[in-house]
Amino acid sequence: MSLMFKAVSAIHVWVYRASGGKRWAKMGDNPILLLTTKGRKTGENRTVPVMCFEDGGDRFVIASKGGSPSHPAWFRNLEKNPDVTVQVGSDVYGAKAVIADPEERSRLYRKAAGQMPQFDGYEKKTTRAIPVVRLIKS
Repeated sequence: MSLMFKAVSAIHVWVYRASGGKRWAKMGDNPILLLTTKGRKTGENRTVPVMCFEDGGDRFVIASKGGSPSHPAWFRNLEKNPDVTVQVGSDVYGAKAVIADPEERSRLYRKAAGQMPQFDGYEKKTTRAIPVVRLIKS
């Protein structure tokens, strides 16, 4: 992850938390949540802002990394430890991150791309199957 992206992400997290989730909490009409994972190498908590979508009472996120050939660090972290913390607005809760199987992944990805068309472009930029992760409240 680039130093610039890390700095912008840290500022985003700070503003989001300092405002109780009232500022920098949306991209377009879609909510942004703060996802806290445990670092797979360090064991330290890592928090990133991620756009989220809803399906069947659960939230889900997409590990697009803008169509990069590699998965984002937060996704690699939750692969190792699926117990995460989610903040949406001022609501903070524990969740289990469940990686969608190929059929569910396809359905959820299409749903997200219907709301945010740039996801179609991300999929075209990479050969990897961009993972979709359901966040099930603990």
